[in-house]
Amino acid sequence: MFDAFVRKITIVIEDPILRMRVLFVLGALIVFRLLAAIPVPSIDASGVQAFLANNQFLGLLNVFSGGGFSNLSIVMLGVGPYITAAIVMQLLTVLVPKIKEMYQEEGDSGRARFMQYARYLTVPLAFLQGFAFLLLLQQNGAIPPMDLQTAIVNTLIVAAGSMLLMWIGELITEFGVGNGVSLIIFAGIVAGLPAAFAQVAFAFDVSQVPTYLAFAALGIAITAGVVFITEAERPIPVTYARRVRGAKVMGGVSTYLPLRLNQSGVMPIIFGLSILLFPQMIATFVAQSSIGWLAAGAQAVVNGLANQWVYGFFYFLLVFMFTFFYTAITFEPHQVAKNLQKNGAFIPGVRPGQMTAEYLATIITRITLVGALFLGGIAVLPIILQGITGITALTIGGTALLIAVSVVLDVVKKIDAQTSIREY
Repeated sequence: MFDAFVRKITIVIEDPILRMRVLFVLGALIVFRLLAAIPVPSIDASGVQAFLANNQFLGLLNVFSGGGFSNLSIVMLGVGPYITAAIVMQLLTVLVPKIKEMYQEEGDSGRARFMQYARYLTVPLAFLQGFAFLLLLQQNGAIPPMDLQTAIVNTLIVAAGSMLLMWIGELITEFGVGNGVSLIIFAGIVAGLPAAFAQVAFAFDVSQVPTYLAFAALGIAITAGVVFITEAERPIPVTYARRVRGAKVMGGVSTYLPLRLNQSGVMPIIFGLSILLFPQMIATFVAQSSIGWLAAGAQAVVNGLANQWVYGFFYFLLVFMFTFFYTAITFEPHQVAKNLQKNGAFIPGVRPGQMTAEYLATIITRITLVGALFLGGIAVLPIILQGITGITALTIGGTALLIAVSVVLDVVKKIDAQTSIREY
């Protein structure tokens, strides 16, 4: 295994195309880290750190932006608006048949238009989120009051930073290796590791060594579990009918259709966290209202979501639902059955057409149930441990680990695919 790894690395270094792709990704991530260090002008961010320490929702946003939110950098929103726009567009595929047809049946051109609409939607969302977060920080005393002109200028800067980050992510996807948005989130998570290790080193206590070892073992177990579930697949046997065309005999071969246990990858986690941010942000904003009953209701929502068990329940539920939702969008049993029938292929013992579609739907539902339960369970496991141990850093650390492992696996697969093409 080690020899194969060294051989793949050697191919990446020697192949000029792969080498340039990897270097492009590294260069783009360096640019992202430089942008995260540029603060929004005319705002004192000294009070933001204390505010984020008491808010686990915005703390997650800070992790994904690589500390850009706590520094009030020009990319403080990260790729949040773009992710939100993607969620809205994915939901519209269920509500609007034309959008579903464009995404699933028009091929690459349809998906390109679909993503273009998501980019258009990102613009107003970036302005809305930028203004809302700045106002939220101002109302909670994290930043000093701003006049109207300063608020408008800073909102423009923050929105432009988010759009720039979205563009960098698109460039990574096109000219690099892996998904650009996921890699930017991964870079934000990795950027916080030195500070986290330094904090643990300074607060090291010999009496807590068993606790540290237990957390390390848990991290290894979660990593192994994520790798196992991500790599697991259910092979569906497929046979191609033998056809005679002139003097040639075609088909007659058997292969299989691999159905992954977790078709959606890391997207349910990212979608779930993005959705959870909105109620807390809006409720915190409305809680400052002068209308008594409205402020009281909003404060009740804030207090409810501040409860880790309530938060964990909704987190699990959203991850579970988005796993099924994203799988239903990316894998369409009727379309797969139609393609198999067109190519003269069939599943042994199953009639082509509608029966094949129903068979595939049953299989994908069963295996997705296992993947969704595992993904949701791993997502809320750090919250359960936090409730037992009282260590608040576990919530962010567990989610970050889950996302980081999934992104690394995706990048490794992309590089492996490129090296395999190079070998052939």
